[in-house]
Amino acid sequence: MIRYCSRCLSTSTRPRNTFDSDGVCSACQWSREKENSVDWGARGVELTSLLESARQDSRSAYDCLVPVSGGKDGSYVAYKLKHEFGMNPLCVTVTPPTPTALGRVNLEAFMASGYDVLSFDIGAEKLRRLNLAGLREMGFPYFGWLIAIHTIPLKIASSFGIPLIFYGEDGEIEYGGDPENKNRATYTAEYMKRVYLEGGYGKAMEASGLTDKELAPFGFPADSELAGVQITHWSYFENWDPYRNYLVAKKECGLQDAEATNEGTFTNFAQNDQEIYALHAYLMYLKFGFGRANQDASIEIRRGALSREQAVNLVRLYDGKIAPEALQSFADYYRISIEEIREIVGRWVNSDLFDADGVGWAPKFEVV
Repeated sequence: MIRYCSRCLSTSTRPRNTFDSDGVCSACQWSREKENSVDWGARGVELTSLLESARQDSRSAYDCLVPVSGGKDGSYVAYKLKHEFGMNPLCVTVTPPTPTALGRVNLEAFMASGYDVLSFDIGAEKLRRLNLAGLREMGFPYFGWLIAIHTIPLKIASSFGIPLIFYGEDGEIEYGGDPENKNRATYTAEYMKRVYLEGGYGKAMEASGLTDKELAPFGFPADSELAGVQITHWSYFENWDPYRNYLVAKKECGLQDAEATNEGTFTNFAQNDQEIYALHAYLMYLKFGFGRANQDASIEIRRGALSREQAVNLVRLYDGKIAPEALQSFADYYRISIEEIREIVGRWVNSDLFDADGVGWAPKFEVV
């Protein structure tokens, strides 16, 4: 069954999550380490050195690249680079498979606040097929898009001669997982494939049935093409705080939040760019016993905005919820029947954690 962190609500079922002798999860251990042990001044020196090298080595008018969606985190990173460090970032967005109207509004507001954005729109049919393959093979409903937000920025940086890419946070370290990279500023495409794509990159590509030409946007550049490109996370250089990022993006980049709380959680300011994230969060809940509300609550505990008791109540109220009509809308996107999408989802349900109840799946566990 599930074991919960003694400080937040991170679970033992989260992949690669570990607990110390006091029952504290790896994310909370890292949160404590950031407060007490990390030499942020030294990391600032590393950042200055990286930025100076990028300015000198760039073969473009742009000296760094920031993947963005118009949401809080990419906007925050771009703002910091441009306005506090004098960089000229090229921002790159890959249009998601089920974009929301709010996501488009936020991306346009971000551009209007002073940023150059290169938008890459993948052919809808091949993205659909690769996403469906990811759903079937990985239980990951937008796996094709997830691949693309890693491969396309790398391809653009290599082609444009931009020597430095800044992603937002390393979720593996910040939210619970293997902290292997916590003391390394840069990382590789191999790390992306193994950790962020969960080792399923080749499997989904093959299962899609797409040709090599059709799969071109999803292919990683050769190592030789990436020889002059460094990849890093902003979270390595500054204590990562999603809510602070939201406040800055709202003030400086025109970010708008949703009018109501997002499905499956109590917040309204994150993951607002695509509808299908709700299916991802639902599958996460059915696989591992934690969903979107649990993730949000654990972040809020670590930043001191929620007590653990408050978080437990919120997670009990919101976690694992999905609108009754949502599965039909996602089946329509994949062009499969409602029966088939239910069958696929059912394949990924963790039977140690859930029982079928005739309507869906009921948890065997209690959030404590």
